[in-house]
Amino acid sequence: MNQSVEMVKTAYAALADKKGEDIRIIDICKVSVMADYFIIASGTNANQVQAMVDNVEEELGKKGFVCKQVEGYQSANWILMDYGDIIIHVFDRDNRLFYDLERIWRDGKTIEAEDLEALS
Repeated sequence: MNQSVEMVKTAYAALADKKGEDIRIIDICKVSVMADYFIIASGTNANQVQAMVDNVEEELGKKGFVCKQVEGYQSANWILMDYGDIIIHVFDRDNRLFYDLERIWRDGKTIEAEDLEALS
């Protein structure tokens, strides 16, 4: 399993563990040099959004992956975590609808949760 895929699977599980809503994985490697994958998720309130981010950082850290940059943690309406090969966006509901990253990155390939195991 390559490093990006391992990070995606770990981050997805960490977000789901904290009851993240509408978790989406978008493969952007063919449309951007910025990263290989985006993971986008929502939380219902600031505390949940921060708990999701904390859990991702902890679980990826256990596997030796270090976050290069975290933006927006204090406001917790849109937190961006940059892991180089993957970028994780955790929103509150209103900001997720407003920024609509899924529409902006629609040229990327959406990966369904049930297809995660097939990634390699």
